[in-house]
Amino acid sequence: MNPPPDLPGLPRDAEGPVFREPWEAQAFAMAVHLHDRGVFTWNEWAAALAAEIKAAGPADTGEKYYGHWLAALEKLVAVKALTTTGELAVRRDQWDRAARATPHGQPIALSNDPESAASLS
Repeated sequence: MNPPPDLPGLPRDAEGPVFREPWEAQAFAMAVHLHDRGVFTWNEWAAALAAEIKAAGPADTGEKYYGHWLAALEKLVAVKALTTTGELAVRRDQWDRAARATPHGQPIALSNDPESAASLS
């Protein structure tokens, strides 16, 4: 699963692509895990990721590569009926509120979401 070589903004080291943020590694791991569980084939994954990259257009040189991974992953799990786009939107909003409510330098946890903390207990 090597990224396209025409993405100069994709961070790399001597061995290949690296992750800028922990969420990028988590999105990568989730895609691998779901494939390993048989949720989708690598051909389905490649088509979904390629569609996201293509939709971004030629101005995207790789800085948002793992954002495309996440978008492709979200679409595939919705298409495969593991969740719905509505459920994904709710969870995304919960994480956004939790991030905004978390003091700088502290780990973000869903329990920090002031609107849904009580329902998570």
